[in-house]
Amino acid sequence: MDPKRVTLALVGYGYWGPNLLRNFMEVPNCQVKYVCDKSVTQLRRVAPKFPYITTTQSFQEVIDDDEVDAVVIATPISTHYHLAKKALLRGKHIFIEKPLTADSQSAEELVRLADMQRLILMVGHTFKYSPPVVKIKELIDSGELGDIYYISSSRVNLGLHQPDVSVIWDLAPHDFSIIFYWLGEEPSRVHAFGRGCVKPDTPDVAFINLAFDSGTVAEVQLSWLSPVKLRRTVIVGSKKMLIYDDTESVEKVKVFDHGVNFIEPSSFEEFQLSYRSGDIVSPHLDNYEPLYAEAKHFLDCIREGKRPRTDGLDGLRIVRALEKAEKSLMENGNFVEDSRCKFRVIR
Repeated sequence: MDPKRVTLALVGYGYWGPNLLRNFMEVPNCQVKYVCDKSVTQLRRVAPKFPYITTTQSFQEVIDDDEVDAVVIATPISTHYHLAKKALLRGKHIFIEKPLTADSQSAEELVRLADMQRLILMVGHTFKYSPPVVKIKELIDSGELGDIYYISSSRVNLGLHQPDVSVIWDLAPHDFSIIFYWLGEEPSRVHAFGRGCVKPDTPDVAFINLAFDSGTVAEVQLSWLSPVKLRRTVIVGSKKMLIYDDTESVEKVKVFDHGVNFIEPSSFEEFQLSYRSGDIVSPHLDNYEPLYAEAKHFLDCIREGKRPRTDGLDGLRIVRALEKAEKSLMENGNFVEDSRCKFRVIR
């Protein structure tokens, strides 16, 4: 492999595939040699714009090509494990759209396999590369917000209903990846309830509660059935509070110097709280496309042999949490404790 040039194949040219193709093609020293999809109709969309890219319905053709260094997988969740495993066994680095797999056991296997093969396995949790999310991580780590009491997030819209997964597996990976990134931990307890409104056997609305060992609690509201589109998160800390609204064109992040202080009573009868309502500040955010930053990061990791920000282990944590949420939902809202497997990754 040319130490600078990375040759890759894109597998899956559906909803997200064109965005991935555009961004990878904009990264310097990246050659997209193949676009692979089962649908001839989808492949016909590629040729007029990119006549120099080979289109194929054969995944085997892609992974048998020794010139291909990496495979970008943007196919339905149910296919992730089998496609990624085949490509890893053929010595290909993997970028795979979220979530990593449909269950934690197969996710663990891919993490082990990539590590044994000394290959990059990266998951497309794009929000971890977005300027607002990165800025909020900096604010939390700096201590400006204080101890994080709770996080409340809403990700709702009218559609798009998915035919093969619930709203949890479709939308929750975004919020889980963001929250776990901010807090630096995964939840020890998960509680979820919801229902399938349009199709009774496919939940399209869900409310998920997360409890962390640090004491932070979080609530995630998900829905494919909403009259308005919301991408809004509230963070309440012991020092300051914050609102992150991804639908805003400007001032996506606002920090509120608001809070409440408990005044230690001098007698049993006394109970005093002091409320603070100070300035509201919108911090400066960098301006770049998160998907481009993610694509460039993947290629840099291949060239430099470094571990991605959203590596296989990060993807595994999300899958574990999704499994807990789905299990809780199926058990009518029972709390699901942390039962994750402990396994050693070879270094």
